[in-house]
Amino acid sequence: MELDRETISVSDISWTERASTVRLDTRNFVDGARRSAERGSIFEKRAPRDDTPLYQLSADAPRDVETAVSSARRAVVDRRWSGVTPSRRQVVLRDLANLVDNHQEELALLESLDVGKPIRDAYDFDVPSSANVLRFNADAADKLHSKIFGADRTSLSYELHRPVGVVGAITAWNFPLLQAASKIGPALATGNCLILKPSELTSLSTARLAELAVEAGVPEGVLNVIHGDGAVGAVLARHVDVDLLSFTGSSRTGKQLLVAAGESNMKRVLLECGGKSANIVFDDCPDLDAVAAAVVRRAFWNQGEVCTASSRLLVHEPIKEALLERVIYHTSQLGLGDPLDPMTQFGALISRSHLAKVVDYIAVGAAEGALMIYKSDDVAPDPRGYYASPIIYDAVTVDHRIAQDEIFGPVLSVLSFADEADALRIANQTIYGLSAILWTCDMSRAHRMCQDLAVGWTTVNLTAEPVGGPPYGATAIGGHKQSGVGVEGGIDGLAEYLTRTAVQIFV
Repeated sequence: MELDRETISVSDISWTERASTVRLDTRNFVDGARRSAERGSIFEKRAPRDDTPLYQLSADAPRDVETAVSSARRAVVDRRWSGVTPSRRQVVLRDLANLVDNHQEELALLESLDVGKPIRDAYDFDVPSSANVLRFNADAADKLHSKIFGADRTSLSYELHRPVGVVGAITAWNFPLLQAASKIGPALATGNCLILKPSELTSLSTARLAELAVEAGVPEGVLNVIHGDGAVGAVLARHVDVDLLSFTGSSRTGKQLLVAAGESNMKRVLLECGGKSANIVFDDCPDLDAVAAAVVRRAFWNQGEVCTASSRLLVHEPIKEALLERVIYHTSQLGLGDPLDPMTQFGALISRSHLAKVVDYIAVGAAEGALMIYKSDDVAPDPRGYYASPIIYDAVTVDHRIAQDEIFGPVLSVLSFADEADALRIANQTIYGLSAILWTCDMSRAHRMCQDLAVGWTTVNLTAEPVGGPPYGATAIGGHKQSGVGVEGGIDGLAEYLTRTAVQIFV
């Protein structure tokens, strides 16, 4: 019996059975069709859940970049996309969002297989959020108003907005589908043509999304996807026919892309980079148990492989003992599990090398004198997989590497503070400035902290169970310090993909 899509849930599907039959296609997508890459060195991707071979791809084929950029440039020149009305682009993007919804099972499975994330997270969050991002950008496409100046009877001045042209985008591996949608949405809504390069560690969902885009009505050549490693990304970053480069990934790579842009054609650069976010809990916060549950969700969601993961827990000294007791309890409820098991809350890390990096940081924490107060004794569901249990370190100081470096794994560092000024000093003592969370019932304190926290996104929780807020992608967020350049999301995120020309007409 066929399941009704209105009532289907992640538990209704046999995911291991689906995994044995799903199509894994890692060919490039150029000029509206799948195309084999130029032969180069071979990269073998292995499944995070059990270390079995998943797929292979050509890792360093720079001529593929040239082919994709040429395709996008032709589409820019003949205006096959920028020449259509904004309302038509809106219709196509909404249709693409609907296709993402209709392929929810397939896309969720590709994400879970590639990343190692729990299938429930991919199904309930990644895929729906990707569709919502596309819908928001479709809805906002005609909301970019320019300024008009009519000073007198003999002149008219206004701002002209036009697409940038050819956009190159490079995405990270932790949320590949969602990041692809976050590049495709604003770039296409504003009439640009796009070349997307996903991480070689997660090459499955992005090109599939490009196929669905053509099915939705995006013309051939407007959206192209090329696979490969950092060498391919470097060629894209230095290509003189790319007008804007949008990147999500580490701050180290972001700095290299700034150099590449400056040494080539001074292309615009949008960077969403690393973070070391603070979760700050004051002693007047609401229900400690609810706060602890939220702390664990933000620290260990997606196995801690999140740029906005609140990997630093700053606790007001009077409530530290009580809060940590609850944090440990909620962490103990996660448990390691097979990513394809719908009951799994905590899956596998992305790769063997990343697992080794996380393990090294766990050793660094102990060597620096931090106190490990929790480590799960759960057995990995498959000894071949890349599983790391959540770790909580107490007695961490601001100069410890685990309090400064972006580990990108399930390691939570606990620091205590004496008062508001102390909390602010600790929170800001990092090279990053991406996000922060603040728990307090004092609205005046919340306003003061938001004024002085050097981050691009602050969440203030005045109640134990906050609800509501704008949908994902509707708010413009940009990193401070070494967390990025420019903004992504919202109307301002759309505007990043436009050029501005001042026009003055004199009669």
